Amino acid sequence: MFEDKTLVCRDCGAEFVFKASEQEFFAEKGFTNEPGRCPQCRAERKQRNSGSRFGGSRGPREMHDAVCADCGATTQVPFQPSGDRPVYCRECYSQRRDRF
Repeated sequence: MFEDKTLVCRDCGAEFVFKASEQEFFAEKGFTNEPGRCPQCRAERKQRNSGSRFGGSRGPREMHDAVCADCGATTQVPFQPSGDRPVYCRECYSQRRDRF
């Protein structure tokens, strides 16, 4: 049913073989598109995109100083507090979350 196909990588332009067994695997998984990248470019892209939930390496997260609305402790949060909503330290946030 499936036969080996020669495809051209969209990144490097090299030809690569899309084997019959790979085609069968794609069909079993419900994939409708053929791979657009050769195995080497796929591996390189996967390596570049690892380390972040959304792809790419973002580096360290920027933290902002804040004062906890419950206990008054100085804390850091990963967003810029706007002042119109309360901000809680980790301990107070955890206690509030556990109540619900």
